[in-house]
Amino acid sequence: MSNDTLGDMLTRIRNAAAVGHSTVAVRASNLNVRVAEILKEEGYLDSFEVVEVGSKRMLNLTIRYSGERRFRKPVISGLERVSRPGKRIYVRKSEIPHVLSGIGVAILSTPKGVITGKQARRLGVGGEVLCYVY
Repeated sequence: MSNDTLGDMLTRIRNAAAVGHSTVAVRASNLNVRVAEILKEEGYLDSFEVVEVGSKRMLNLTIRYSGERRFRKPVISGLERVSRPGKRIYVRKSEIPHVLSGIGVAILSTPKGVITGKQARRLGVGGEVLCYVY
């Protein structure tokens, strides 16, 4: 049982993409579902669904790949957990990071909800930097 469900989800996605798996199952939490929505909106996931398995909620993620079947590469080349349970990282609205000069996405937890860094800059809010995806 993991205390850091988001860190667990990111590690499972990273590992599945490294070995070429098309789907991965993770424990569903409200935070994990919202991060999966953002990853789908940004084009890093093909799809996701929340499934009830007994008394547990699971999140089935379908990883997006580019290229032909034999030479396909995952669209996600990197996932970094920034703020951890042992060390929280908070930023002001003027300090929101640009991931790889705008190619990647920073995911933040703000008073307006879990949103991307681009949306946070537009709304003028800061928050906790959850992770970087590129």
